[in-house]
Amino acid sequence: MPMIEPQPDQPAAPGADRGRTRLARKWAYLLSGVTVVSLSREELDVELLGLLGTLCDALRSASPDPAPAERIGARLVALGYVGEPGLRCTLDVLGKGLPALPELQAVDGAADRVVAALGALSCGFLLAHERSVLDQQEIMHLSLLKAVRDAQWNLRQSEARFEEVVTSSASGIAVVALDGRIVRANAALAEMLGHPAGELAGSVLYDVVHPESVEVLRDAMTGLLDGGKERIRQSERLLRRDGDVVRISLTASLLRDAEDRPSHFVVVIEDGTELMLLQGELSRQALHDVLTGLPNRQYFGTHLETALRRADPAYGVTLFHVDLDAFGMVCNSLGRRVGEQLLVHFAQRLKAVMARENAMIARFHSDEFGILVENTESTPDIDTIVRAINDELAEPFFVDGHGLALSASAGVVHRPAKGIDPLELLRQADQTLRRAKERRRGQWKMFDREADAHDRRTQAVAVGMAGAWEHGEIGVRYRPMARLADGEAAGVEARLHWNRPDDTALSHECCVELAESTGLILPLGDWLVRAAGRQGEWWRQRAGFGLPMLAGLTGHQVSDDALGTRVTRLLRDTGLPPAQLMLGVPAGALPVAGVIENVTALADLGVRVMLDEFGLGPDDLRAIEDLPVDIVRVDRRLAEWQAWSDSTFLSALVPLVRQVGATLVVDGVHTEDQAKWWRAAGAELATGDYFGVARPPAELAGQFAGT
Repeated sequence: MPMIEPQPDQPAAPGADRGRTRLARKWAYLLSGVTVVSLSREELDVELLGLLGTLCDALRSASPDPAPAERIGARLVALGYVGEPGLRCTLDVLGKGLPALPELQAVDGAADRVVAALGALSCGFLLAHERSVLDQQEIMHLSLLKAVRDAQWNLRQSEARFEEVVTSSASGIAVVALDGRIVRANAALAEMLGHPAGELAGSVLYDVVHPESVEVLRDAMTGLLDGGKERIRQSERLLRRDGDVVRISLTASLLRDAEDRPSHFVVVIEDGTELMLLQGELSRQALHDVLTGLPNRQYFGTHLETALRRADPAYGVTLFHVDLDAFGMVCNSLGRRVGEQLLVHFAQRLKAVMARENAMIARFHSDEFGILVENTESTPDIDTIVRAINDELAEPFFVDGHGLALSASAGVVHRPAKGIDPLELLRQADQTLRRAKERRRGQWKMFDREADAHDRRTQAVAVGMAGAWEHGEIGVRYRPMARLADGEAAGVEARLHWNRPDDTALSHECCVELAESTGLILPLGDWLVRAAGRQGEWWRQRAGFGLPMLAGLTGHQVSDDALGTRVTRLLRDTGLPPAQLMLGVPAGALPVAGVIENVTALADLGVRVMLDEFGLGPDDLRAIEDLPVDIVRVDRRLAEWQAWSDSTFLSALVPLVRQVGATLVVDGVHTEDQAKWWRAAGAELATGDYFGVARPPAELAGQFAGT
């Protein structure tokens, strides 16, 4: 309803606005406490002030008109859920407040006018409230009619969808009365049982169930009626019209009427014959290797657990982890298809060898197989079995005109400890295979508990190396490279040092070996070279020490394509002159692709390159002539050999090196006698404990002062 605009016949008395405002605020305050309106408190103040103004103007008019008061009553209804409490509050506030307004005190018969106006307001309020109630009832009636129409439409739609599902479903569906009589059955169920469509209606469900299963189904349906279960699902056998038996999966649930009383059963029947075949095939594929048809690792592990429990106490079991040697070469050279045929051939040969034994053969992955033998008195020894496998493989196998004859390596765990975990047993066999392949191909190795424990400890240290480096346990120490003639320093070598908190410290050689085994050597080795470069530049600027800083590289590092880029960045970041950086390159890494190019690139940067781990091989001597290398360091194993064998063979080493114009450094000089021997032989430089062990940089500062 629109706002009622006041139309006064005479001007309001002075101070009327303040009186109206106070009365309107009181009205709004009390009204908001007993009812709910759609306006905020501020908006309600403004609204009621306008209504009060209209009412006051009507009361002051020369000819009082009840219409404005009736419209005010209707407006109150339009504000929200005012109701009887709101009307009562309004009459109480206005009945007391209006006569007290100064502007109405001067009006003749003001009290009578106020009573008449409040009566008209009440009439307008009641009429508007009645119309509102009627409107709401009409809206509710229309809503109920719409809900009924929607429910009827949804019911028809639901019945149509149910009819479509029942008709088109590939599963058999039947509506069964509580006494077992089939009220309705779809065509799929009729076809499943060999009946014409519609013939099953009126028959009894239990008559088409195999006699051996009738009581089980009847008890289950009774359980549904008793409310013990919401639905049942079980395998059953049904009788076809031609007398055959069909295996099915039956699901039944209970339908209830509007009063929640049981009315019918809904039975869904799925033909389980093809499903059982499919499940069997899927199970077989999940537990067998697709290529060879052998059990896979999962199936083998389950069988292993069972075999360990039933093993003969006197003979036990033997686990072979077998690997086909050179399989990767076959695939790379002749193609993957040839490799797959080779695996099939290998699987057949393994089955032929183990045909007389109580054994399971499985393919683990790629070219690795497992053989579990449950030993008896007649089981051959391990060497005989492995030799028989390799004899079978030695017979050429022709694929696409290629005659292939390979060998196999094996890790063997014989009569494992009672109660061992199957996964641990598989791990033992796998690690034993790795150790067998370290020696040469076509061999087998027995599980060695002490060797395995040592390997596990070493591997645990190796994998924990990254965390130790992150925590600052691995640092860089420095040892002098001395002149044999006078013992004075000719350079400094940076070496890794792992100060383990609860164990002995690990040397540079141990750290490098562990880092090489995990691949950590690339970031760790780069960090070592950077540390050496920064320390060398610090000594050069602060202590005047300008001798070369030596850092040895490993085969992984020197074959890295980014070696030149990293060294260039190091020289730029540290400011170390290239001539003061010396990098050791293992002689054994020279045949690796890319190493010679990296050595040449380092020399082009001005970095000195030392050929490390130098021996007397022809490739080592030729490398000195062909590469930009002017300093070589003898492998420390030769120095240790010299310590207990006064060999003339080693005496010839120095002249050969000098003949090609290189400086000879000897590593591993630990005693004075060794130093004298190599000095007499003509070597120029040496490293080793005799000239100083690796120490923190601060401890070497005094030794190199003024160098």
